[in-house]
Amino acid sequence: MTYCVAITVNDGLVLCSDSRTNAGADMLYTHGKMHTFHPSPDRFFVVMTAGNLATTQSIISRIEYDLENPEIPNLLGCPKMYDVARYVSQVSRDEHARAQSDTASAGVDTSASLILAGQIGSVAPAAYLIYSAGNFITDSDETPFLQIGESKYGKPILDRIVTRDTTLEDAARCALVSMDSTIRSNATVGPPIDLLVYERDTFESDHYLHLTDDDDYLRALRQSWNESLKVSFANLPLLHWEQRTGGGNGEAAPPLQPSPQQPAGMIQNQTFEELSPPDNILPMINDVGYK
Repeated sequence: MTYCVAITVNDGLVLCSDSRTNAGADMLYTHGKMHTFHPSPDRFFVVMTAGNLATTQSIISRIEYDLENPEIPNLLGCPKMYDVARYVSQVSRDEHARAQSDTASAGVDTSASLILAGQIGSVAPAAYLIYSAGNFITDSDETPFLQIGESKYGKPILDRIVTRDTTLEDAARCALVSMDSTIRSNATVGPPIDLLVYERDTFESDHYLHLTDDDDYLRALRQSWNESLKVSFANLPLLHWEQRTGGGNGEAAPPLQPSPQQPAGMIQNQTFEELSPPDNILPMINDVGYK
C-alpha cells in the first residue's frame, strides 16, 4: 500500500509520499513514488503513484518515453494543466489495459491511481487526482488537498488546518504530520518519506527532503506533535460531574505543560528553513537527484 498527499495553496504546492510497496511478517520493500518532470523552463510537473507497482512503473516509463519522441503527444505539447491531466489519464488507461491483458489468467489487481501536480506558464499551480479508471478530479477551495492510498488516517489534520491561505512551510509540516499519523496507524505505509515544496512561478523544486525513520527532524516533529496532543487532550473541558484535583484539597489542578526538553509548539513557531538540519542529515534535491 501507500500514502501520498498533494496540497495546493496560494504560494505553491506541497507533495508528500511514503516509499513502502509491500508489508508482511518477513518482507518489507521500498520504492520511490514521487516522480518529477521539468521538460521546459516554463513548466514543472510531479506525479505520485499508488497501486500495482508494475503498472505505475509502466506509466512513468511511458511518460518519459513520450518526452523523447516529439511526434507523439507528451508533456511538452499540453497547453494547460487540464490537458496534462487528460494526457496522463490516457497513458494510465493504456498501461492498465495492457497490464490486465498480460495478467488476465492470474487474477492480479493491476489498478493504479495517480496524483498529478504542477504549473505551466503564469497560470496558478494545480493538482489532479487520476483514478484507476482514467477519470480525474481537481482540488477545490473547500478541500485544497488530494490523497491516494491509505488516506483516512492522515485526513483529519488536513481538514482542520489546510486552507488556500496556509503558508508553504505550514502546509509542509501538516503534510508530514499527516504522513506520520498514517505510518503510526497502518503498517503498510512506511518511510523513507519524500517531501517536495514547490514555490509558485519558480519552475523548480525549491525544497526537497528524503526522510528516513531515524531522521533527526522527523523525530523532533513526532515528539513535538505527540506532546502537544497529550497537553491539548489533558486540557479539554471537563464533564459536568468531573473535578480535577490538585494538591489534595479539592482545587482544580493546573493544566499540563510540555516538557522543557521539547516544548510543544516549537516546530509551529519556526520556519521550514530554520528547522532544516545540516545538509549531511537532510540532503536537498541537488544532492540526491530527482526520484
